[in-house]
Amino acid sequence: MRLKTSLLKEPKHILCICVGWTTADELYSCSEDHQILKWNLLNNETSLVIRLPEDIYPIELHWFPKTIGGKKQVQAEIFVLTSTDGKFHLVSKMGRIEKSVEAHKGAVLAGKWNYDGTALVTAGEDGKIKIWSKSGMQRSTLANEGSPVYSVAWSPDSDRILYTSGRQLVVKPLQPSAKVTQWKAHDGIILKVDWNSVSDLILSGGEDCKFKVWDSFGRLLHSSACHDYPVTSLSWAPDGEVFAMGSFNTLRLCDKTGWSYALEKPNTGSVLSLAWSADGTQLAGACGNGHVIFAHVVEQHWEWKNFVITLTKRRSMEVKNVLNDAVDILEFRDRIIKVSLAYDHLVVATSLQCYVYNSRNWNTPLIFDLKEGTVSLILQAEKYILLVDGSGLYTFSYDGRLISSPKFPGMRADLLNAQSVSLSNDTVAIRDQNEEKVILFFDIMSGKSVGDGKPVTHKLEVVEIALDQCGPSSERKIAFIDKNRDLYLTSVRHLRKEPKVCKIGSMVHSMAWNDSANILCGIQDHQFTVWYDPGVVFTDKELLSKILYIKDGSEFSRAPHILSYVGTKVTLRQGDGSLVYSSVPAYPAILHEYSAAARWEDALHLCRFAKDRCLWACLAGMAMANRELSTAEMAYAALGELPRVQYINFIREQPSRESSLAHMLMFSGQIQEAESTLLQAGLIYQAIQMNIDLFYWERALELAVKHKTHVDTVLAYREKFLQKFGRKETNKRFLQYSEGSQLDWHPPWQILSLDQRHTILPLLLIVSC
Repeated sequence: MRLKTSLLKEPKHILCICVGWTTADELYSCSEDHQILKWNLLNNETSLVIRLPEDIYPIELHWFPKTIGGKKQVQAEIFVLTSTDGKFHLVSKMGRIEKSVEAHKGAVLAGKWNYDGTALVTAGEDGKIKIWSKSGMQRSTLANEGSPVYSVAWSPDSDRILYTSGRQLVVKPLQPSAKVTQWKAHDGIILKVDWNSVSDLILSGGEDCKFKVWDSFGRLLHSSACHDYPVTSLSWAPDGEVFAMGSFNTLRLCDKTGWSYALEKPNTGSVLSLAWSADGTQLAGACGNGHVIFAHVVEQHWEWKNFVITLTKRRSMEVKNVLNDAVDILEFRDRIIKVSLAYDHLVVATSLQCYVYNSRNWNTPLIFDLKEGTVSLILQAEKYILLVDGSGLYTFSYDGRLISSPKFPGMRADLLNAQSVSLSNDTVAIRDQNEEKVILFFDIMSGKSVGDGKPVTHKLEVVEIALDQCGPSSERKIAFIDKNRDLYLTSVRHLRKEPKVCKIGSMVHSMAWNDSANILCGIQDHQFTVWYDPGVVFTDKELLSKILYIKDGSEFSRAPHILSYVGTKVTLRQGDGSLVYSSVPAYPAILHEYSAAARWEDALHLCRFAKDRCLWACLAGMAMANRELSTAEMAYAALGELPRVQYINFIREQPSRESSLAHMLMFSGQIQEAESTLLQAGLIYQAIQMNIDLFYWERALELAVKHKTHVDTVLAYREKFLQKFGRKETNKRFLQYSEGSQLDWHPPWQILSLDQRHTILPLLLIVSC
């Protein structure tokens, strides 16, 4: 990926100060010569909008936001212009100054609208930061620093302000009593900051000739090498995936993690201001020698199996099949905005249309029109496509048919990214932007909430989510990483029960599901880890540690990130930007295929051939989940798990189907479900005996009293238990029912033999923990 730049032969300004896009093809620029020019990129024309009064020297320009949550703003045709005379000016698109407001003593160095256009922040040479209404009325003075504040930025939810204070960065909430975050960021004065609304990452650059990337808590994620000149401009692309940096005769394109894609050395002087178009395809810069530099991204690459696709021009792509070196050129009518390649389909969103190509035929794409051209995200599953633009989410089939448009209260589609949205063949999962502990699930066909509409609520903020891609919708699972970097797994459809959320990893920094089997990989504590069958945690927790495939992370550099997991190949991006590939054994995916097709004999043959304990553990979990007891018995025997083998034999000997089902639920640790199954089948004594064996004494007595049977049995077992440990009864309920009760140790029933009881009791205690 690199930037293709263009400059006019002669500059149109004397000293260009700031630039701002109105549309993806129209730009406004301001300069020291008091001119505001309009640049039309479609016909390459430049026209004068207004010549400002001689006493107005502009410093920064920022357009009022056009849309918020899909709704167009009424006031979108104005921009704020700050100047050296201590005022900011509200200027219409036609160039008329609607209002001028005395704001600061000395120059107004920065002015920015918040994301919904309800407030404006200005920062001045006098060190003050002020908040204004959109009509220009002052609301408050947020801060009063002792030195000039050169740059400000709004937080994604517009409730905090980031500003510079000498060598320090300060994040100050609008609420007066809230905590202020402040830290030393650079060794020289900080000149520029930017805060991305999608990735929630902060950029800073200054006179120490470095740029740095921070998270919203002030933790350093990347620090650049020292450049030759101070960093004079910085700007995030709207989707938060890349950013641009400007310096003297320097323009650099960088990934969000800080490494550099490309470096350009145009003859521009210092690049004083940078701005991305709303669709993220074009970049403009205000240059110290009077030029306005334009750039767009080219040579971006996408890979899928044997296909490599390259963006060669704004409206064309090259498709190469590496197996036979066949090359196809794809031409488009409009500018390419977003691209996704997966599941044998290429999806290309342009400014007006969406093109869907099948990898078997690159000549005849399916084309459908888009409601809004600024597509910010494309996700693919085997059967469906998810498009995200400024107004919402839309799911399409690969034949271009609109399936649904999931919505929820407070949804802001402009803040969604690949970490907060996930797609499978039947479900869309979205992390709530207003409450980051909540994960919402929507049915693809209807667009409505899954099941009873109750979301999964975690105890901490969720930072990344991913749905598995295979299996029936009733078994759909989601993996998510929380703020502590712990990895959890839970079911999407939980039938009016509280979802069981199981922790399966810690210190996990990146994850991805396989495209053809429910195998999960991740970077866990600087190691590459693969969970061959993470769903085993719901069947037998003890197997979880046995189904791991771990590779030492020494072959990867700092902070690798997983891009995809296709077939047996995992693609990772290292901290320095290089791509590395890691292979995973093919046997687990074959085992998943056999399990889905109920080919248990073939699965056993595979495990015997591979002689891998991980495969036997996977097979044991799959067989128990599918209630295939014979296969599970052989798998556990191969692992040397004698108690579980004996318990499986015990389950097979049960006289009734309900009793077998209850004990299988107990095997998986689902005690309440097992009890409910027994009670519904009228097997009252077995339900009581189950609670006795697990030492759930109060529940056993409660059931006996409720059903008026076997109270004396519960009391007898309780008394024998206390005698063994030399303790006396202190529980009031047991004391109440034991008064005048005759304990009979020879009841007329016999469910379990003594040998059977000794065999299964240890396992019952294990699964109940």
